[in-house]
Amino acid sequence: MEELQDPQILRTVLQGLHIGICLEDRDRRIIFWNDGAERISGYRQHEVLGHFLRETILMPCNDQGCPLCSASCPFAQVLQDGKPREARIQARHKDGQRIPLRASLVPIRNARGSLIGIAASFDEQKFTSDRERRQHGLAAYGCLDLITGIPSHGFTEFHLRENLAGFVQYRLPFSILRIQVDRLQEFSSAYGREAADAILRVVAQSLQNNLRPSDFLGRWENDEFLAILMNAQGAGPMRAGERLRKVVECVELRWWGDQLSITVSIGHATAQSGDSPETLLERALQSREHSSPPRAAAAAAASRDGSPDTSKS
Repeated sequence: MEELQDPQILRTVLQGLHIGICLEDRDRRIIFWNDGAERISGYRQHEVLGHFLRETILMPCNDQGCPLCSASCPFAQVLQDGKPREARIQARHKDGQRIPLRASLVPIRNARGSLIGIAASFDEQKFTSDRERRQHGLAAYGCLDLITGIPSHGFTEFHLRENLAGFVQYRLPFSILRIQVDRLQEFSSAYGREAADAILRVVAQSLQNNLRPSDFLGRWENDEFLAILMNAQGAGPMRAGERLRKVVECVELRWWGDQLSITVSIGHATAQSGDSPETLLERALQSREHSSPPRAAAAAAASRDGSPDTSKS
């Protein structure tokens, strides 16, 4: 029907799609941002239209948390050779966390065949929502940490003992990562407890978004998380820890006008015969202590007057 070819109707359909749709012009400025893109990224239309995607708005990174800039950026590659691409990228949500996305990029051409922009569709990887559904079930039984929304220390300890029992009885291999947020106390002293809690939330969500569906992440100590990696042995836990460390390095949180750069220190250990939770945790702690010393979080060392701004952008 001719009515369905009406550009305004087509635009309305694109605007209401659940998946994210973004159009960039030849200069890489965003000219269209639909409801799905708002839902996934946290950014409203008025915050992104006319801006560059390579800015903090949905800034893409690869699976190791490294920024995709210049020639390595799939968006730049489409503009260069005019070929469509599929990409798996890490993107920065408005609240600072890293989210894994699947993106399809296609060139936009005018009637003369000249390339005038890029159309991108993107969505969160499915296992993220699956994990959220499982955690909603845990919430009903009081098993979630109130600050971060991930499993509490008590439930994490239970899960660790359960995995050790499975290892003893069935030899099901697993490893753990002890993940410490560097200098959290300094952030708290400089910016207040609310800022420290916001850091814990954004780190927890970034870590959880980048673990496999079979893996587990829970709260451990005040500044520490515990990840349980199933079927992970040999060099696998160390590689996983390094990947997660790089992901967190891309996390940014704005607080009271300052941009807080966050880092983590990670130790790993693999379950062995005769292990107890205490011996496994101790080996992971020793591994972390023998790794490179954490880099200073410069923003945490800064002091300021006044109360923290509870709005983050």
